Amino acid sequence: MNKSFQKIRNLTPAQAIAAYYFAAIAMSFLLLRLPGVHQDGVSIPLIDTLFTAISAVSVTGLTVINISETYTVFGIVLLMIILQLGGIGIMSIGTFFWLLVGKRIGLRERQLIMVDHNQLSMAGVVKLIRNIISILLLIELIGAIILTLYFMQFYDTFGEALLQGVFASVTATTNGGFDITGASLVPYFNDYFVQVINMMLIILGAIGFPVLIELKEFLSNKDKNFRFSLFTKITVSTFGILLAVGTLGILALESFRAFKDLSWHESLFAAIFHSVSSRSGGLVTFDITQFDEATNVFMSVLMFIGASPSSAGGGIRTTTLAIAILFLINFARGKNTIQIFKREIQLIDVFRSYAVIILAVFMVIVSTMILFITEPEASAIEIIFEITSAFGTCGMSLGITDDLSSFGKLTIMVLMFIGRVGLISFLFTIGGKTDPTKFHYPKERVIIG
Repeated sequence: MNKSFQKIRNLTPAQAIAAYYFAAIAMSFLLLRLPGVHQDGVSIPLIDTLFTAISAVSVTGLTVINISETYTVFGIVLLMIILQLGGIGIMSIGTFFWLLVGKRIGLRERQLIMVDHNQLSMAGVVKLIRNIISILLLIELIGAIILTLYFMQFYDTFGEALLQGVFASVTATTNGGFDITGASLVPYFNDYFVQVINMMLIILGAIGFPVLIELKEFLSNKDKNFRFSLFTKITVSTFGILLAVGTLGILALESFRAFKDLSWHESLFAAIFHSVSSRSGGLVTFDITQFDEATNVFMSVLMFIGASPSSAGGGIRTTTLAIAILFLINFARGKNTIQIFKREIQLIDVFRSYAVIILAVFMVIVSTMILFITEPEASAIEIIFEITSAFGTCGMSLGITDDLSSFGKLTIMVLMFIGRVGLISFLFTIGGKTDPTKFHYPKERVIIG
């Protein structure tokens, strides 16, 4: 055991994070194989349990089984615990327990927290964890209370309403995408209260923990000179723009197709909800297999973009997209710097953004080609939708997940894992230890374009 821990300590922070997530998946797999987890007469293949464990740790929500027909109440509670582990983050949970037992948070642990949450500095990372834990648990608690009280009108006992309310709050806040209704939120298609609560929880889980922390400080700070960080301004702006564009896009594409027989408010809420949920939430209120192929491609792009950095969501992240677009706009204008909100973006962040986008596109293309070979009966749009859903840790599907071959499931599992670890961490994981440049050659221009 000591040798194992020593080997982990010799890894780079990014490699250690990947190792801890592997350990979390192994632990989740074992938990989901415990006696009393499955309902009577239900037998789940090992690969399907592993798929569910990875989907839960990565808070994706893709599943090859029906959760409500497979797991007991005990199994559902374990699944919620795993969703918390994945949504809040391995190092956040670990740090929380270290603090509970009075363990000193050393330099190594601070490095791991910094990498796990994409922080640029180790300063204040322990305070960051405290804030993340307290804010997320408070959001989940409030959501669970509201939904439980509301669900009491639909269920015979308080226990059933409590289970549905707590699970719905946890899966929405962590952007988990799982459901125990057996039909996601389709039964609540006309219930706008349930939809609004779930959308608020999904957004709070996807907007980024630093944004929530700054909002908390703003509301509790009497200092009139308080200033939101550039990260928060870019994140909230991009998130809002994508939400609006997603809503208008889905509405425009489906108004004369799947939504043609719906009222204006049903169409509007369906468009808003799926714009929110396709960014990482994974829940649906409408049978998305009825959507046009153009809509499914559009939603695939939204899933590919995903949520914000340091959140419960995946994808290339909002700031990556924002910086890439800002660079293109400024480059087209002949500028060699990016200026926004009276601040200037550092060149290294532009490099990181394009590195993430290039790697993400490469992974999606390769994974799509693999599934074209392994899943010949699935259509191209079904495969692309499944791939982007896994990479963006969204969880939406056009219905091919449970029909995937073993190799197809393995491909999706790898994508879900990378989506949760993060592409920057993944790059550093395969890159090994950093090797700073010790000398420079003469610079020379190269013809481009």
